[in-house]
Amino acid sequence: MALTATDWWVVVGYLLINLLIGIYYRSRAAGSTEEFFISGRNVSWWLAGTSMVATTFAADTPLLVSGLVARNGIAGNWLWWSLCLSGMMTVFFFARYWRRAEILTDVELVELRYGGAPAAFLRGFRALYLGVLMNCLILGWVTKAMVDIITVLLGSVLDEGRVLTLGLGGHVLGHYTLGPPAHSALLICVLVLIPFTGIYTFIGGLWGVLVTDLFQFVLKMTMIIVLAWVAVARLGGIAALKLQLGVVAAATQRSGQATGPLLAFLPSFRLGWTSDAIWTLPVLTFVLFLGVQWWASWYPGAEPGGGGYVAQRMFSAKDEKNSLAATLWFNIAHYALRPWPWIITGLVALAVYSPHGGLAPNLEFAAQPEKGYVLVLRDFLPPALRGVMVAAFLAAFMSTIGTQLNWGSSYIINDFYRRFLVRRAPEKHYVLISKLVIVLLVIISGYTAAHIESIQSAWELLLGIGAGTGAVYLLRWYWWRISAWSEISSMIAAFVVSLSLRSFHLSGSSSVVFAKNALYTTAATTVVWIVVTLLTPPETETTLLGFYRRVHPSIYGWKHIAALAPDMAPIRDAGGNTLDWILGVVLVYGCLFGIGKLVLEDWWKGGGLLLIAALAGYGIYWDLNRRGWSTFSGRADPPPIAD
Repeated sequence: MALTATDWWVVVGYLLINLLIGIYYRSRAAGSTEEFFISGRNVSWWLAGTSMVATTFAADTPLLVSGLVARNGIAGNWLWWSLCLSGMMTVFFFARYWRRAEILTDVELVELRYGGAPAAFLRGFRALYLGVLMNCLILGWVTKAMVDIITVLLGSVLDEGRVLTLGLGGHVLGHYTLGPPAHSALLICVLVLIPFTGIYTFIGGLWGVLVTDLFQFVLKMTMIIVLAWVAVARLGGIAALKLQLGVVAAATQRSGQATGPLLAFLPSFRLGWTSDAIWTLPVLTFVLFLGVQWWASWYPGAEPGGGGYVAQRMFSAKDEKNSLAATLWFNIAHYALRPWPWIITGLVALAVYSPHGGLAPNLEFAAQPEKGYVLVLRDFLPPALRGVMVAAFLAAFMSTIGTQLNWGSSYIINDFYRRFLVRRAPEKHYVLISKLVIVLLVIISGYTAAHIESIQSAWELLLGIGAGTGAVYLLRWYWWRISAWSEISSMIAAFVVSLSLRSFHLSGSSSVVFAKNALYTTAATTVVWIVVTLLTPPETETTLLGFYRRVHPSIYGWKHIAALAPDMAPIRDAGGNTLDWILGVVLVYGCLFGIGKLVLEDWWKGGGLLLIAALAGYGIYWDLNRRGWSTFSGRADPPPIAD
C-alpha cells in the first residue's frame, strides 16, 4: 500500500491535533492527582461515556471481530456480546455507588469496604496486579494488533534488508537496515507511537485523554463505516456479498470441512454441544458466554460490578445522574452501534480472501484471519482516503493506549506509591511520579507486545485468569459478609486453577476447550471463596458502617448494619433496578440485531427489533424519571479511608 504525500500530511496533522489538545489541558492536569486522574469530578455524561467507548475501540478490536467472523461466523461475537449483561448491571446497580464513593481508583474501594492488614495487602497487591501485569498485557496485545496493521499497510516500505537513510535538516544522521517487517513495525509502535501517546497523556492528564478520545471516536467511527460501505459497494452490494459467501460455503464443504450458518446471529443448536464446524459457535461455548462468563469473569471494560477505566470515568462524572447516563450511553454505543461496520468488513474479507472459493485467495488471511480487516483496507479503499484511514487506526490505537497509561499509573501512584511508600508529599510530587510511571509502562508494554502470539489468545488468557472472581465483585456491594479474604482467595484460586488447566489436554475445538477451562475455573474458584468467606471472620462493624454511610447501598444484605445508622433512610431499589436492567438488555440487543437485520436487508425483522428497542428505552426513561436518576438520600460525613 503506497501512501502519498497528502496521506502523510493527514497523519501528521492528526498527531499534532492530539498533542495540541494535551498542551491545552496541561494547566488543569498539573494541579493535583484528582485533576490528573479524574478531571476534578466535573465531566458531563456524554464526554465520559464517549471516552469509555473510544477506549474500548482499540486497534485490536476490528481485527478480533474479523477473526471471529472467519472462524465462528457472526455468532462468534457472543464472546463479547454476552458482556452486555454485565455492562447493563453496572449501569443500574453500581454506577451510582461508584460515584457516591468519591474515591480516586476502584482499587481504593478495598480499604473503604474492608479493614485491617488483609485490606491493606489486597489494595497494594491489586494495584500492582492490575496496574502493571494486567495493564501491560492489555497494552501488549493492543500493540500487537497495531504491529499487524502496520506490517500489512506498509509491508512494501518495511521490506527486510531495505536500507533507510535517517537525516535532519539536510544532514545524514545514519543508515538503518530493516529486519523482518513485523520487527520494524514493532519498533515504530514502541519508539514512536506509544511514546507520543505518553507525551500528550502525561501533559494533559485525564482531561487531555477525554477530549482526544472524543475527537478520535468521531474519526474512527466515520472511517470504519466508510470502509464497510466502500468494500460492499465494490463487490456489488449486500446481495452480491451474500451470493459470494454462498460460493465460499459450497467450496469449503466440498473440501471436507463442516460448516454452520455463517450469517446467523445465534449458534446452530442442531450441530450439537461441542461441534467443531466452522462458522458457528459451539453451543457449550455459547452457554458459557451467556450463562456464566458475564458475571463470573473479570475483563477490562466489562468488569462485573464495574471497575477499571469504566469506574474511572464514573468517578470523573459531575454527579450520580451523569455517572449513570455516561455508563448507559457507553453500553448502547459499545454493543449496539459499533459492531456492524466491523462485521460487514469481516464478511467481505472472508468472501474475497478465503482459500476456498474466495475471489482472491490469500495465504496471509488463511494463516491469520484477523488480518482480513487490514487486507480489505489495503485493497479496497481509494488512495484519497488511505491517509485518513491510517489516522483512524492511529486513533483507535492511541485512545486505548492513552487511557491504559493514565489508568495504570493511577493504581501505581494512588494505591501503592502514596499508600505505602511516600504518604504525605505535595500533590505536584505525585503528578511528577505519575508521569515517570507512564514512561515505565511504555517500556514494559513494548516488551509484552513482542511476546504475544495472537490477539484472541491474549483475550482468552485474560478471561481465564479472572474466571470465578466476578461474583465477589458483585456481592461485595450487596452482602455485608464478603471480606478481604473473599477477594484474595478468589484471585489466587482463579489464577492457579486457570494456569494449571492449560497443562491438561482437554478434548474439542479451541472454543470448546476455552469453555471447559472457564467452567472448571469458575466452579473451583467459587467453591474456594465461599468456603474461605465462611471460615474467616467478617469485617468489623466499624468498617462496615463506614462503608454503608459512604455508599448507602440497598438495605438488602445490610439490615443489621443499617440498624446502626437510624439517621439514614434505607434504600429499597432492587425491584426497579432489576426492571431497568432487563429493559436495558432488551434495548441493546434489540438495537444490535435490528441494525444487523437492516444491514443484511431483512427490513421487516430489523424494523420490528428496533421498535422493541425503542419501547424498552422509553421504559427506562420513564422509570428513572419516576424513581429518580439518583437514589442518594443524605448521609453523615464518611470516615477517611486508611492512609
